[in-house]
Amino acid sequence: MSVQQIVGVGSHALLTDLLMMASTLLVGWLVGTRWLKLDPHTVILTSAGSAICGAAAILATEPVVGAQPHRTSAAVGTVVLFGTLAMVLYPCLQRLIDWPAQMFGVYAGATVHEVAQVVAIGNAVGGGAEDTAVIVKMLRVMMLAPFLFGVSLFLRLRGEVGSGGVRVPWFALGFVAVVGLNSLHLCSPAQIETLRAVDTLLLTVAMAALGLETRLARIRQAGSGALLHGAILFLQLVVGGAAVVWLLG
Repeated sequence: MSVQQIVGVGSHALLTDLLMMASTLLVGWLVGTRWLKLDPHTVILTSAGSAICGAAAILATEPVVGAQPHRTSAAVGTVVLFGTLAMVLYPCLQRLIDWPAQMFGVYAGATVHEVAQVVAIGNAVGGGAEDTAVIVKMLRVMMLAPFLFGVSLFLRLRGEVGSGGVRVPWFALGFVAVVGLNSLHLCSPAQIETLRAVDTLLLTVAMAALGLETRLARIRQAGSGALLHGAILFLQLVVGGAAVVWLLG
């Protein structure tokens, strides 16, 4: 993946990311605190995981809000559950709506929880959807650091202070570094193929790790309210995301 490919995705992909992130966080907060009456920490954690990058966003947000471990565990279980469901649902949706590969790639990248899940969906759909989906997803991941600073400020305004600082999403910075190197064409085609093989292996490991993170105990621990919260956010991503991509597409 190169800078040229990222530029080729277009500004509408970034706008889609921004709209989906903002709307998901807003819906998550309003539904979670006002309707479901969940505690603010669980709401913020689950909303962050849904809006940005799944479990990684939850773990990065945990020290900022000072959440208790069981709330973090419940949020991770909820987000991984619906992210896994997305891997089954999205390829079926593409067969139904039959969008161009790049358009569907924007949709998947802007709405699916985990990076590994986005890659899996892009692979399943084919036609170049994977590259677009990963670019859009990584743009979304790069919004994690500004989000964490925003959450910290929000909590301070509410008179709450978390127990830790802001974590940098290093894997997003690694993505930027690799894109920069690839744009310089320093690797031969054979080396690139080798790196792709390694990438496939690492993706397999990542998907296995997601499976290990999904324990029934965590899902049960979340409770019906937290599961309903995650389900509503998932619906917001699937339906709201489709509407945004269609309108901007």
